[in-house]
Amino acid sequence: MAAVAIQEHEPTQKALGWAARDDSGILSPFHFTRRVNGENDITLKILYCGICHSDLHMIKNEVGLTSYPIVPGHEIVGVVTQVGSKVNKFKVGDKAGVGTIVGTCGACPDCQDDLEIYCPKASHTYTLFPTSDQPKNYGGFSDIMVVNHRFALRFPDALPPEGGAPLLCAGITVYSPMKYFGLSEAGKHVGVVGLGGLGHLAVKFAKAFQMKVTVISTSPGKKEEAIRLLGSDSFLVSKDSDQMKAAMGTLDGIIDTVSAPHSINPLVDLLKRDGKLILLGAPDLERPPELQVFPLIMGRKMIAGSAAGGLKETQEMLDFAGEHNITAAVELIPMDYVNTAMARLEKGQVRYRFVIDVANTLGFGSA
Repeated sequence: MAAVAIQEHEPTQKALGWAARDDSGILSPFHFTRRVNGENDITLKILYCGICHSDLHMIKNEVGLTSYPIVPGHEIVGVVTQVGSKVNKFKVGDKAGVGTIVGTCGACPDCQDDLEIYCPKASHTYTLFPTSDQPKNYGGFSDIMVVNHRFALRFPDALPPEGGAPLLCAGITVYSPMKYFGLSEAGKHVGVVGLGGLGHLAVKFAKAFQMKVTVISTSPGKKEEAIRLLGSDSFLVSKDSDQMKAAMGTLDGIIDTVSAPHSINPLVDLLKRDGKLILLGAPDLERPPELQVFPLIMGRKMIAGSAAGGLKETQEMLDFAGEHNITAAVELIPMDYVNTAMARLEKGQVRYRFVIDVANTLGFGSA
């Protein structure tokens, strides 16, 4: 993949978004500029943008990486309104998606292996690591997006864009490790820890892969939705020692989507020999999990981590989702509800993903 220069273009064009100005995380209307459409760019009118839990972390500077003002949003679906002279991948009127990155070095081993998400010089959809040699990026809580066509994905016509938007981050975050670690083979038994934005999509993909699925949760009340609504084959209450003991050695792999501190030792016990526990939840750096090594050694088991996937894999995921009608369960909200949505997200009060109806509501209440 050729290197993509990340440079500011002139002249600029006006844009409107919602931004946080300080670590209160309160979002409000924000006028800014984006570059004009270059020869390798496409311009999107943003239709929908999902709200990821990392957006909440970033607007409050909870990981110390935020550069204010910040316009969050990296689960973007829009319609192409302009294409550059060297772009053949899209035409005006196409639907396209943009995920977590909008630029890379193009030369490192990660880029060469189509795993651009791991590129040490990746340019994120909204700026995470501010530097003096790169312009600031603003995310999808806005009316338009200009992006190099290599970092835009073709969005399947079969998918409703509001339900498909969270696939650009949550979807690929579960799909990538399932494929890489062999947890997508029909007939295998996979556990999914946590039934939130990531977890419910992991269940949907696993069932589309024709796998047996067990949802593992601290909340007994989620059993009905896991089995009846999502099609999980079984349900384990992780706080019930009898249930956990009865399920020991039954799972080929586990996708752990939980960010909150929790013990992973009981999860290791659920694995068969050669089983794999894949951690996706962002860790609490002040309270790292404790690990008993002996069960790993005696079962030749693996614990691994994974981020979102590369661009090629993300397109593969979207196409698979289109073929199997996989979308996130979403609560569609207007832009001026976003602060309430963030407060509810912090309390876990959403089933399962907030998506902003950007195109129809962005201008409401804006200055």
